[in-house]
Amino acid sequence: MNIGSVSEKSGLPAKTIRYYEDIGLISPDRRDNGYRDYSNEDVHRLRFLQRSRSLGFSVEECRQLLSLYGDTARESAEVKAIATAKLGEIERKIVELQGLRNMLRHLVANCHGDDRPECPIIEGLSGRSLVQ
Repeated sequence: MNIGSVSEKSGLPAKTIRYYEDIGLISPDRRDNGYRDYSNEDVHRLRFLQRSRSLGFSVEECRQLLSLYGDTARESAEVKAIATAKLGEIERKIVELQGLRNMLRHLVANCHGDDRPECPIIEGLSGRSLVQ
């Protein structure tokens, strides 16, 4: 199957599919004329990559997961360890984002938003003084 069909079936742009091939995540067969010839298994791998990336896994983490996906003798503990580490990373980012939201909310609430030059937002961003 050609790259256009695979793109449609996997939900990934052709450019991304070529990139995944360039970095060795997939390796389609080649026809006699040199064109790529993707299999149904390639489509499954690309869907797997698309879902993994949408959950925040890095390319290298996807490489590990894809290797485990293809290993019928894998131990689920390996997969769980990767997913657990990613979950912890996401939870840390959520806490960080909540802190940023709270700080910005505080700065916005303390800015009069009028014609005076004093602005807690500018002061907070400059690091000179944070309104408490």
